[in-house]
Amino acid sequence: MSRLTLTVIAALLPLLSSAHPMSVDSRAEWQAEADAERATARYYRVQFANPETARKAMISLHEAVVDGHWKQAVLVMQLDDEELARLRPFARRIDPADDFAALRQRQLDALSRQANPRILGRAASQDVGAEAIPGYSCYETVEETQTAAQALVSARPTLASYNVIGSSWEKANGLGGYDLKVLKLTNSAIGGDKPKLFVNSAIHAREYVTAPTALALAQQLVNGYGTDPEATWILDHHEVHLLLHTNPDGRKKAETGLLWRKNTNRNYCGANSNSRGADLNRNFTFNWNITNGQGSSSSACADTYRGPSAGSEPEIQAVQAYVRSLWPDRRGTGVGDAAPRDTSGIHIDLHSYGQLVLWPWGSTATLSGNATDLQTLGRRFAYLNGHFPEQSIGLYPTDGTSDGISYGELGVAAYTFEMGTTFFQGCGSYPAIKAGNLAALMYAAKVVRAPYLLPSGPDALSLGLSANNVTPGTPVTLRATIDATRFSNANGKQATPRISAATAYVDVPPWAPGATGLPMAATDGAFGGKTEAVQVSLPTAGLSPGRHLVWVAGTNAKGRTGPVSAVFLDIQ
Repeated sequence: MSRLTLTVIAALLPLLSSAHPMSVDSRAEWQAEADAERATARYYRVQFANPETARKAMISLHEAVVDGHWKQAVLVMQLDDEELARLRPFARRIDPADDFAALRQRQLDALSRQANPRILGRAASQDVGAEAIPGYSCYETVEETQTAAQALVSARPTLASYNVIGSSWEKANGLGGYDLKVLKLTNSAIGGDKPKLFVNSAIHAREYVTAPTALALAQQLVNGYGTDPEATWILDHHEVHLLLHTNPDGRKKAETGLLWRKNTNRNYCGANSNSRGADLNRNFTFNWNITNGQGSSSSACADTYRGPSAGSEPEIQAVQAYVRSLWPDRRGTGVGDAAPRDTSGIHIDLHSYGQLVLWPWGSTATLSGNATDLQTLGRRFAYLNGHFPEQSIGLYPTDGTSDGISYGELGVAAYTFEMGTTFFQGCGSYPAIKAGNLAALMYAAKVVRAPYLLPSGPDALSLGLSANNVTPGTPVTLRATIDATRFSNANGKQATPRISAATAYVDVPPWAPGATGLPMAATDGAFGGKTEAVQVSLPTAGLSPGRHLVWVAGTNAKGRTGPVSAVFLDIQ
């Protein structure tokens, strides 16, 4: 089986010994929660007949998985009696995972002896050199995330704003807590109703890689504006909305090393229980408890406790209100009702782990009305981040999940990325995970204008100019590669029609009034391949001094035009 999480835990132990001690009150609170985990957690090694069954189990029982990977058909899972009984018919063998339990015990022992008080927001140490999350210095805490987001706003106020949309449960109940804040990215100097990408992350507290990846997207866009043509045109013409911490109260618990998933609502499962709270990704109003207990739990202590009523949690109330403010409703109420293909907008919910790209429905195996187009875009994402693309139905259904508000209610294309190979992802493996998922998120930001249409067209890649800085009238050759093949074929082969055309645009993008396209020629003399090198001579005589954006888009034999890519041209 995969030993990745066991290896990470073992490697973490010596790092914990150098962390700062907790304050007395923090230690007592944390110790009670750690002791409760020791007393209640039961770990099992579950062997499946094949990776496909293991993958479906990971989707259905994601909350129970603590180690292993579906690709090896073996998962280590924390299961209660009900979950164990439900899983047995699908498993080849189930045994106690004593090795994982022993290492988890050692980790908790090390954390209880010495841990960093900054994790809990205490002031016992002012050593700014200490790691905020022991052993995981590559990940920002909630506070560090907020500081980094605000720094982007301070540096580029015309490109970024940081807005309160609601409160965490603790904040709403006067127990400290946090504001829920969305980092909105767009060039506010350019008005109009722009297509919108909404990304939320860290709805499940222990999924370390999610919020840092969303923050990295913000930094790439804002810091790249004016120097990176892709970041520049995206912020000029689109909006990106990032809810970096959807569950900040729970995240603070997970930052102490606890395997915390839910929010921290003290009304559920006992005020001081380490199993308290609601699973925020089972509390959304659309399709809440539609599977009559199969896709979420009515037990307040369960990891998938759905809450006492649909949308009961303040975090979900805030998210739903915000999402409804972004997009109109363009889908009917039936399972098979489709949103119009020209519907704009994308919602991506970042999770870990499992290396999956998922789309609706998770509550039923029935295909959605937009299933074909959701699959096409999902395969695009999976090509870029290396994940496995599929509809989000597992061994049995889930309900009350985040795609309900966006796709279910409004018809907006909605996806879940299950990133990485463990919840507490080691810093050594994080850069590669971040790079692939940033590429997928940037693609989402490019196609958000028409996500049910643009991904079926070819990509425009490797744009280059014979000269980037010229005087007016100087001939400039624009070259690019048009590629129709960039889909994941891990779960079925995507049809890729041959390329029939490529078009360049200067200053005015193809969707804007007054856009004039310049037909590009295939350098081999004729279109018809699935990749084509193309070029055109750009007229520069009428261009004013300064920086200009040049866009390229490719079209396939079915008449589908793909997303644009851009390059800068400077006129002296």
